[in-house]
This record gives sequence, structure tokens and C-alpha cells, in this order.
Amino acid sequence: MLSAEHIEKSFPSEGADVAVLKGVSVHLDEGDYVAIVGRSGSGKTTLLNVLSTLVRPDGGLLTYRGANLTSAAEKQLNTIRKSDFSVIFQFHHLLPYLNVLENTLLPFMGSFRPVSTELEHRALNCLERVGLADKARRLPGNLSGGEQQRVAIARALVKSSKILFADEPTGSLDRNTGEQIMGLLAELHGEGLTIVMVTHEPAYAKLAQRTIEIEDGVIVH
Repeated sequence: MLSAEHIEKSFPSEGADVAVLKGVSVHLDEGDYVAIVGRSGSGKTTLLNVLSTLVRPDGGLLTYRGANLTSAAEKQLNTIRKSDFSVIFQFHHLLPYLNVLENTLLPFMGSFRPVSTELEHRALNCLERVGLADKARRLPGNLSGGEQQRVAIARALVKSSKILFADEPTGSLDRNTGEQIMGLLAELHGEGLTIVMVTHEPAYAKLAQRTIEIEDGVIVH
């Protein structure tokens, strides 16, 4: 489904390029649940960003269902991001001046045309799924951290994406709330969603089907 071959990525630091990914290869099948683990600075978030096309690699080949994404035009990547990929970050990135329903509908608010009633109903169903339908008209500032993260998950679900990329989705949450989020991800995977998750929690990594361990820009397990 998604394949990364010999991916390399460097970033400038103090006048020199620092290699963050050094020939990394990853292959994902439809329905996979993969956890990417490693110490801080190992390259795990950069790998997730490359796989989700948020960052272009310096070398190697990234393909999605046979299509070469490495050299794809930005327009093509935007189309895939909009239709097939969703990303959840450690910090939910909700817009404080939009209510919960409007934040959930953000993927469809890129034009001046009003969002259709059908999409609004879909968004409300996604909020129902994460237990927040009764708070659809509230502003994010009136929600707890766990509730805001659940809005971010609803926003990811509303697109009916094929792959969900999650970067430390429980990193800013307390243990109990984090376990609720992990339970929700497990449910979504059980329904067939492909998930790629970066986590620093060994217990959460064990919930995935398989684990990729990265160390100093190289996969070691």
C-alpha cells in the first residue's frame, strides 16, 4: 500500500547538514497497525512526516499504491493528503475561534463555498464516535486536553482516509485519557483503518501489530 525505499533526509544545523534518516526502508500493507519507536532525536517523527508526505525526502523512493510520490507535484500530493491521508499530532492544532464542529470540518473548508448538510452530518457522526457530539458548538478552550485530542481524531475521521498517521497522539495527555485515545485507535484499526503511530510509550507500542524501532536514523528492529 505504502512503500519507502532507502529514504534519506537531512536538515541544516549550525551551518552543516545533519543526517536524520539514513537509508530507511518501510513497507505498509492495507490494514496494518505499525508503531514507530525510538529515543528522542532518533528520526521517528521525521520518518512519519516523510511517509505522510509532509516532508520530502532528499533521497530514496516513496510510493503509494504504485504511484511515485517522491517526485510528485505538490498538487498531486495535496490531492492524496485530502482524500487518503490523515495526520494526528501530539498537539491537536485546533483553531480557537472555531467551534468543535467547525474544527472537525476544517478539511473541507478550503473554499468560500458553504459546507454541505451531508458533510455536517458526517462530522456530527464522527463527533458522536469520539463522544463529543453534545459539545459540537463549544469552543476548544472550553474542552479538556483529552477532549481536544478527540476532536482532532474526529477531524481525521471525517475524511474517510485510508491511512491515519499519528505522531505521539497521547504525548500531552494523562495516563487515563491516553488509554482512552489508544482504545479508540484500536477500534478504528479493527474496522480496517491502516494506522502508523509514533510513540514513546512501550505499552502503547505493544498494542500495534508490529513495531519499527529507529536509532540514529537507521531501523534497528
